[in-house]
Amino acid sequence: MPQIDFRQLMDSARISAVHLEMRDTYGVGDEADDFERWRATGDRDVDPGSAYWTPWVELISRAHARGVRVRRARVVSEPVTEYIRYEHAGTPVNLFSGEEVRWLPRRLAATLLLPGADLWVFDGRTVLFNHFTGNGEWADPGMELRTEADVVEGCVHAFEEVWERAVPHDEYKIR
Repeated sequence: MPQIDFRQLMDSARISAVHLEMRDTYGVGDEADDFERWRATGDRDVDPGSAYWTPWVELISRAHARGVRVRRARVVSEPVTEYIRYEHAGTPVNLFSGEEVRWLPRRLAATLLLPGADLWVFDGRTVLFNHFTGNGEWADPGMELRTEADVVEGCVHAFEEVWERAVPHDEYKIR
């Protein structure tokens, strides 16, 4: 199976890139140091120029500069997990980069038919599924590309349904 290059997918987007996140916890991997510091102090790295954030900020800023609309919707259980609190604390950098971010309490998603995995949809034509283990680490394989019209259409529809119900980041209060 060929290696999937997320950065190449994002750099080739011309119209839109949407991200649907549905887990309450993720393995922290490259976030481990920042996560532990946040747990100990409550301070999260929100410097867009930091070594941690710069690659993401540059990637999303390039997309935004080309006119790509980048949206992220997070479906979360309430009260939220410690990891979701951590994500929420870092979201200002996503916004700074040009992303739009919304939060949907899981109880408000109960009547939606959602995919079984987190995903990205690029230009409404390509779906990148993100596969995780039960404890939130990357599965093997961790990513799967799909372009079948019915799969893409279903994922686009699911994202838009979540987006319509979700609360913009600046209005979402952590519970």
